[in-house]
Amino acid sequence: MVNKDHPLSIGRTIRHAIFFNARNWQSGRPIMDELLQSVNELFAMLTERNVRYTLVGGIAMLQYIQGRNTEDIDIVISITSLRKLPEVTITQKDIFFARGMYRQLQIDFLLTKNPLFAHIQKHHVVELPFAERTIPTATVRGLILLKLYALPSLYRQGDFARVGLYENDIATLMFAYAPPIDDILHELSAFISQPDRDIAQGIVHNLEQRILRFKALRG
Repeated sequence: MVNKDHPLSIGRTIRHAIFFNARNWQSGRPIMDELLQSVNELFAMLTERNVRYTLVGGIAMLQYIQGRNTEDIDIVISITSLRKLPEVTITQKDIFFARGMYRQLQIDFLLTKNPLFAHIQKHHVVELPFAERTIPTATVRGLILLKLYALPSLYRQGDFARVGLYENDIATLMFAYAPPIDDILHELSAFISQPDRDIAQGIVHNLEQRILRFKALRG
């Protein structure tokens, strides 16, 4: 649940994730205070330049559930808006995604050229308080839509780790918030193929059974 009395710090969350990931130690001491400054500067630039964006990914998830971990920032944004951030060095880019670096901070961009990403930004955003500032953030429904959209592709890629992470995110949101999952699947159907709809439906069914087992065993 969103904690308005003690708002989440994006900078400290990313800093802790980097620090406690031993793989980062191989390249030297993890960057600490500089990272906090980079996060503050990034969101200041987004505000000052009137960039329309939506926070998604692991940081957004942490507004709704505990125990998530992430070393980067995920943002829905248009190509036009992305051009307002020349300080961000783009390292990868395709039709719907881009990855950039602002100093030592990694940012993954979900581009609104993708109809679902544009839909999320238009219909499933709420202003939420963070330690840095109030930030437009995807709703529970928006996050579930994004993760269900991604999962069929992750299965085809054989990305077992991310499949497990995304399914657990969805299950935790379903358990905590009881969203209208049939309505969400219907909404998603406008943006994916029939085979992917079948996969998404199967995933949701399995997660519903998992939640029922948990409730039964919990008593």
